[in-house]
Amino acid sequence: MAQRGLGAWGEETAARFLVDKGHRILDRNWYASHGELDLVAQEGETLVFVEVKTRRRHDFGSPEDAITPAKQRKLRKTVWAYLQNHDLVEVDFRFDVVAIDQGPSGEVARLEHYVNAIGSEPQGRA
Repeated sequence: MAQRGLGAWGEETAARFLVDKGHRILDRNWYASHGELDLVAQEGETLVFVEVKTRRRHDFGSPEDAITPAKQRKLRKTVWAYLQNHDLVEVDFRFDVVAIDQGPSGEVARLEHYVNAIGSEPQGRA
């Protein structure tokens, strides 16, 4: 499976997981000049911006290791662009991370959902 294929598999797996938990998926792969939002969901009255990281191997670290401070800054800027674009500046929101390890047969070996994993205040430049 190509890298994009693995990423798409992870995003679909995360979306199904979140829907099963009662979230509603509003957007997938939303792009702005700052970057991309993997999933935008709603849980109750809260918008949830979900970064999905999927790995087959840990040669370059775990999926969680990819959420660096620079990545967090880029995500914050992209979220602010989404909120402005959708006229949602006053809405409650949070950043979640879904980390997935894919097993050797293409199954989910591990899935971790980190709720409110990234602070919402924009900081510095990405």
